Amino acid sequence: MALPFFVLALFVLFGLGSDHGSASSAHAANSEEVQITYGTVLKLMHERTKFRLHSHDVPYGSGSGQQSVTSFPNVEDSNSYWIVRPQPGTSAKQGDTIKSGTIIRLQHMKTRKWLHSHLHASPISGNLEVSCFGSESESDTGDYWRLLIEGSGKTWKQDQRVRLQHVDTSGYLHSHDKKYTRIAGGQQEVCGVRDKRADNVWLAAEGVYLPVTESK
Repeated sequence: MALPFFVLALFVLFGLGSDHGSASSAHAANSEEVQITYGTVLKLMHERTKFRLHSHDVPYGSGSGQQSVTSFPNVEDSNSYWIVRPQPGTSAKQGDTIKSGTIIRLQHMKTRKWLHSHLHASPISGNLEVSCFGSESESDTGDYWRLLIEGSGKTWKQDQRVRLQHVDTSGYLHSHDKKYTRIAGGQQEVCGVRDKRADNVWLAAEGVYLPVTESK
């Protein structure tokens, strides 16, 4: 699905299409009050290391051979933007808020592929591989992630601590200090692990946050 014109205009306004553009955010000063809605374009920050969830048109040299996913230290890089999408077949629409426990998809803005996982082994740690897969018209259950908000929050807001649990494998989206030295030198491995750890907590960081438009 193509992004609406006004969202594309925001990309131009805030420099999101540039690899070195500023990581501006179209939201209120108090990030704790900013709701994350479907259609939002954001970066996910790994809480402990502060690296951003990242992908690029570089395949894994092992496992699935699909597009690789890493954590990236440079906050400015536009390959770390993801579009929040609903699970197909639901009534959810752009501008709806997202409750804890909801199944979502994350679409990589640059390559249009989906954040994905499966039973292939990750390259460094041998956990569950996380990749990017598919296209605008190709998506399967390997792209489904359950949003789990830490604490008492009921709907996803910026700066809330969250976990993303892969529906098919039950693995939590995870990163750690283990870094690549070749295909993605200096970038951290992203993988899935089946138990809750401090290293599978993420926060919504920079992005274009769309207003809530759902009917009451």
